[in-house]
Amino acid sequence: MLTRARLLTAIEKLENWVLAHHYRGYDPFDGLTSYLRPLTLGVPLLERVLMQAVRQCPFNLRPVLGVKPLESAIGRGYMTAGFLEMAKRTKETRYGDLAREGLSWLILHKAPDCQEFSWGKDFDYASRGGRFHRFEPITVWTSLIGHVFLDAHELMGDGTYLSVSRSACDWIMALPRNVTNSGICLSYYLSQQEPCTIHNHNMLAAALLARVGKRLGNPGYLRLARQAMEYSCRRQRPDGAWPYGESLNMTWVDGFHTGYDLDALKIYIDSSGDRTFEGHLGKGLIYYMDKFFESDGRPKYYDRRAYPIDIQCAAQGIETLVKLSTIEGGALELARKVAHWTIENLQDRRGFFYYRQYPGIKAKTPMIHWGQSIMYKALALLVPRLAA
Repeated sequence: MLTRARLLTAIEKLENWVLAHHYRGYDPFDGLTSYLRPLTLGVPLLERVLMQAVRQCPFNLRPVLGVKPLESAIGRGYMTAGFLEMAKRTKETRYGDLAREGLSWLILHKAPDCQEFSWGKDFDYASRGGRFHRFEPITVWTSLIGHVFLDAHELMGDGTYLSVSRSACDWIMALPRNVTNSGICLSYYLSQQEPCTIHNHNMLAAALLARVGKRLGNPGYLRLARQAMEYSCRRQRPDGAWPYGESLNMTWVDGFHTGYDLDALKIYIDSSGDRTFEGHLGKGLIYYMDKFFESDGRPKYYDRRAYPIDIQCAAQGIETLVKLSTIEGGALELARKVAHWTIENLQDRRGFFYYRQYPGIKAKTPMIHWGQSIMYKALALLVPRLAA
């Protein structure tokens, strides 16, 4: 059983590791920063092969391939969210100072070519969805970081932070849209040409629009939030699952994206007062709890198989289960089990969390946003829910 004292020790060790490394670390998808990239000749398929080889190898090839630890906008966002949670709980001024420092960093490191506040990766990236350039803002990160600024405004009362969240919403409002007879799917990035069908970023954007729209009384934000949430909820499968997307090459169901979907839908309902999709939330949560966690708390990557055991799935699982425990009593106990299993099996004695566990081997590479920062936020959310 995970005790409050054990949880606080894990948080302290993780916090010390991140601060000692100046918020820098690796990322699963940073392989294109390798000196081998010119050998891909700019061919997208070869770039994906290089990137995935670095990502999937259970041993850390990055130092050999010239891949250096980098700062991360979403990593800084998650850490700042964690500091805000710790500031609320402890009232220690240092957590407020760390949060303000993180917010200032995020303001300074917005996407350089965009007028509105938005954020992207610190490296080029190639996937089945296309090629994304360094600093090109993406909807997932902009939405998640937008929530952090709104959290900061609500805790600290600084109007600057609300303005940043509003600017992020204006960036979202300018995204290309896949307009259907049953809702709108917002694009992953501004330059996207093909119709988007991906649910997690669509729902995350809707959540931010709803939350800021309520705060500002902006009907345009609320209207688009409703249309985006309608798109994704109408396409939820009868068993409660959300596929990653509706395109034929995006039909898998995984743990951390499902967590995004559930978090976003709850925020939308709580912010907008629109109860239309409450049934979708309940059904999705039941599926999530049943399919993505084993009895001892070990998180699963996919709904139909466990491996790889991924730190992002563990951290997002803790966060989602804590946040949705108000509508499902067993969620909090499951969050405790997931945190206990993860701390006991994936936290290094030096404080950081391992990237993945495969059958018979652990990939111990210390990722910064994929593991350290999201886990810090998740554990900070869990602390006040555990008895002393």
